[in-house]
Amino acid sequence: MTPVSSSHLAQALRHPRYLRTAWPWRALAYLLTTAPLAAVLSIGPLVVVAPLFAAVGAVQRHDRPVPLALAAFLAVCGLFVVALAPLLSAPVAAFERYRLGLVDGRPVAGQPWRGVAARYVTAGAWREAAYLFWLGGVVPVVYWIFAVLVMLDVLLIVSPFVAGTGGEVVLVWATVDSPAQAVPHAIVGLLLAPVLWYAAGALAAAQAVVARWLLRGTLDGAALREVTRSRARLVDAYEAERRRIERDLHDGAQPRLTSLSLQIGLARLDVPDDSPAAGPLAVAHEQAMGLMTLLRQIVRGIRPQSLTDLGLAGAVRELADEAPVPVEVHAELPRPLPEAAETTAYFVVSEVLGNIARHAQATHAQVRLTDTGAGLVVEISDDGRGGADPARGSGLTGLADRVAAADGRLLLASPPGGPTLVRVELPWSA
Repeated sequence: MTPVSSSHLAQALRHPRYLRTAWPWRALAYLLTTAPLAAVLSIGPLVVVAPLFAAVGAVQRHDRPVPLALAAFLAVCGLFVVALAPLLSAPVAAFERYRLGLVDGRPVAGQPWRGVAARYVTAGAWREAAYLFWLGGVVPVVYWIFAVLVMLDVLLIVSPFVAGTGGEVVLVWATVDSPAQAVPHAIVGLLLAPVLWYAAGALAAAQAVVARWLLRGTLDGAALREVTRSRARLVDAYEAERRRIERDLHDGAQPRLTSLSLQIGLARLDVPDDSPAAGPLAVAHEQAMGLMTLLRQIVRGIRPQSLTDLGLAGAVRELADEAPVPVEVHAELPRPLPEAAETTAYFVVSEVLGNIARHAQATHAQVRLTDTGAGLVVEISDDGRGGADPARGSGLTGLADRVAAADGRLLLASPPGGPTLVRVELPWSA
């Protein structure tokens, strides 16, 4: 099949060769594996909804109030389902994050288990419970509608083979009793088949968007405080280091460069203008003065020169060319980026590529830079051995601190055996 370079199904759907890739089959696998889970989870809402509809129908027909026993039963069942949802949603959410990889390769941070009591007081747990109700209440209805459309299309396609064998065949808007009459309907069915393939992909993509939105982890108060402290640590360390370098430059390098420039200037005065040494001395004098200016700019900017000269995409490609592992770079950056986001993204790519070369034992890596309109997304993946763990070193922790200081977030997916994916999201407010 023709490959389509996309990290998730919603992106692949926009590709003109979508139907010739593996994405439609991945979408179908996602839908088929959703069906049994949604069927089981629909039992809970049915226990409450079915008697409720029956009671409402009885009231409308007989104009009588709902019996007290039925109202009590519905209230108890509703409370029981709601109370049970935060607990059942934990394993379901973990399984759904894993299954989301069928249609979305981007990692989704989960909600850590903090005990039974925490399931009733954290926003993330109730978001997972909301996904449980959505999966058991909305998804079955949408799937039934889509299944009916598929069965109708199949009926149209096979109608020439069944017409005339045992009476008339009803085809949605018409009735046929011979293969000749059914052929036009079969042609319509064949033309609708690609539409249904796209519709299946769109349905799977929509479900993945909802799952990603509801199942992403949320930071509690302690985590937010830790993020704030990490930002403060990084900013303080950065400023302290910048002041130290400026002080060393001012007290050490600058006097020596000034003395060197002065000595070269005095030497120029002692050398006649027509002397062979006059030209090199003049060049050396200008270079010494330029070096002082350059050092001040480097220290004050703390920004790689390649970023200024080439932009983020060019600077990252330069890093990729220098990496010992083959690195493929994809950049979708139609407009200039804020300097803070560019600098943070550059150092993230540089550090991650360094880690890949040192630890991953990878044979290939990929860097993707995407302007989402609201921010910059950086994704670095490799086919190495995986198992990256921030707890085993300070490199990833330092990267997370740097990204957090830019008001962004870093996500890591690195199962043992690989592959590894590092995703950094930097908002423009950075």
